[in-house]
Amino acid sequence: MSHLVAPSVLSANFANLQQDIEMINASKADWFHVDIMDGVFVPNISFGFPVLKVIQQLAKKPLDVHLMIVDPDRYAQAFKDAGANTLTFHLEACTHLHRSVQNIKNLGMKAGVAINPHTPVHLLEDIIADIDLVCVMSVNPGFGGQKFIENTYTKIKSLKEMILRRGSKALIEIDGGVDLQNYKKLVSSGADVLVAGNTVFSSSDPKQTILDLKQI
Repeated sequence: MSHLVAPSVLSANFANLQQDIEMINASKADWFHVDIMDGVFVPNISFGFPVLKVIQQLAKKPLDVHLMIVDPDRYAQAFKDAGANTLTFHLEACTHLHRSVQNIKNLGMKAGVAINPHTPVHLLEDIIADIDLVCVMSVNPGFGGQKFIENTYTKIKSLKEMILRRGSKALIEIDGGVDLQNYKKLVSSGADVLVAGNTVFSSSDPKQTILDLKQI
């Protein structure tokens, strides 16, 4: 499988959101990446269900919803109803990891687990065979435009080895600081999905930038 590109809607122009969604629809992007922040788990607030439902109505590609919130179990059904295809919650925000994963799967979504930059990958050992995606945060979560954390490459390689060893089908997604300078090294290290926000939406030609991120 060639790697996937998922533009992060958090970096889109909310004064003209429809235009940016239609741009992604017409591009070579594979998914929409949608960050939900509550101002508690991370020091920022993004948007909630009304905006997500608008994205769902306009999007022609799967919605990859990343929850940076406390108590994610409480809202799983609501995010399913709002159009999430993949629902990812943070290991650091979850007490009963297996139960949360099964709840998401029972609702008909793919289940993802995200880990912060300081969280070691070995903590996923007992869940890796049960999940569809691992979102490796390559910046501290909460804000776009941060500097990429170089240790991410080592984490990707360790995670890929674990996935192969445990016979997991989980994809490795990289979220934060992905750009045209580091994306090839990320893919060669084992990344399957690249989340790109500022790199896409600050570009003078976002569709071309998405296409560039697909090239190896």
